[in-house]
Amino acid sequence: MNVLAVNGSPRKNENTAVLLQNAIRGAEENGAETRLVNLYELNFKGCVSCFACKRKGSDCNGVCAVRDDLKEVFEYALSCDVILLGSPIYFGNVTGEMRSFLERLLFPILTYNKGERSIFRGTITSGFIYTMNVPKDIMEKINYDAIFKQNQQLLQLFHGNSEILLSNDTYQFHDYSKYDASSIDESHKAKVKKEQFPIDCQSAFDLGVRLTNGIKI
Repeated sequence: MNVLAVNGSPRKNENTAVLLQNAIRGAEENGAETRLVNLYELNFKGCVSCFACKRKGSDCNGVCAVRDDLKEVFEYALSCDVILLGSPIYFGNVTGEMRSFLERLLFPILTYNKGERSIFRGTITSGFIYTMNVPKDIMEKINYDAIFKQNQQLLQLFHGNSEILLSNDTYQFHDYSKYDASSIDESHKAKVKKEQFPIDCQSAFDLGVRLTNGIKI
């Protein structure tokens, strides 16, 4: 049983990465072999609209034709049982690196042929972890849910169940006094980090367990 975890945050030891690590531990509890990829360590671009994956007789087999640091990651991803994704929300959406990754991962398996939606013939379950500075009530007013559901539907091109985990009101700075952020109540952020973030970590662990339950090793 193989699990690929993809960190779409530039920070490898902060909120998103910590939650992904907990999800990885949960998967490993069920005997999964796991691999973590940090997108900001790789050299790649978004879809270049070459349409090689849509040409008749293409030998892409669902893998983006562009040869860069993502090529091997995509080949591994399509052989996995579970894909775990994590991204902070920047300016109302996932990071640019994560968006580019999703374009390149999913567009090659999306088909324009009538009567089908995906050329992928296996089943991959997935989980997407989102972290964000805004609290839950503001998130709902902005309607981030539409973004989360769109990504969830796209991941179902892999024919598997796809889950969402949200971590709101996250602690952004190690020392708030060094930043122009007078609208943010540091004491409130510290309280959320102390009381809610450990709950989110447990939820991430449970997600990793749940997504790998019932998959043969």
